[in-house]
Amino acid sequence: MSEQILSIKEIDRSTMHKKYEINMAVFLKAKWENIIMANYAVAPEILKPYLPNGVALDLYNNKAYVSLVGFMFKETKLFNIPIPWLGTFEEINLRFYVVRKEINEIKRGVVFVNETIPYKAVAWMANKLYKEHYTAIPTRHFWEIENGIKDIRYEWKINNEWNNISVQALTKSDTMTDGSFEAFIFDHYYGYTKIHDNATEEYIIKHPKWKTNKIINKKINCNFNKMYGAAFEYLSNIEPESIFIAEGSPIEVEWKRNRLHL
Repeated sequence: MSEQILSIKEIDRSTMHKKYEINMAVFLKAKWENIIMANYAVAPEILKPYLPNGVALDLYNNKAYVSLVGFMFKETKLFNIPIPWLGTFEEINLRFYVVRKEINEIKRGVVFVNETIPYKAVAWMANKLYKEHYTAIPTRHFWEIENGIKDIRYEWKINNEWNNISVQALTKSDTMTDGSFEAFIFDHYYGYTKIHDNATEEYIIKHPKWKTNKIINKKINCNFNKMYGAAFEYLSNIEPESIFIAEGSPIEVEWKRNRLHL
């Protein structure tokens, strides 16, 4: 794995500065495309072990939710430098929703139970730099877009079993209604990571408000127990309360994170 790990030190600095504008403030740039969200209401007690200090569960109609998410991570850049060979990949994650209230601001964010990608080097870097919860397993995707309809499917392999999440949707773009459940799921622009019991890191995920597509058909085959543990096993046997797809956009994540000591 060591020869795959990308380091700024390994890049010829003179060439780097000639070709790219180095912005050390922005750690990550990428495009997120065709973001599928399957949303399940869960008992708040299930999420408490994962809840960072300093934030509370963000509820919609007094319910807590987790989302099984699949999307494409494309044209990834670190400090505005493209990542050769490893810059485009599928990500599958399980996330839930939190809120942090400051004196003059309410910050709505997400916490990741786990994030799955295909490249060990990228997972290692994210875990090392930011103490995230990435794992690397085989993934693949299938897209077919024609005649005003798009078929989007993401697959991941765990214990020799291919899991998947897929939708068929119209390509016509829709605007989310403020206050809707759809807007609640997508409009969380902060990330929170539990460093340890008394420290939490906060970061901003910058992107415009996303457009969505009307879903015609959907299919989910996920072994939640093998992927996310026994606490989430029962989700394998129930239908999600809702499923959405957003078209996505370019995104940015700043290098600096706000460390909350609580």
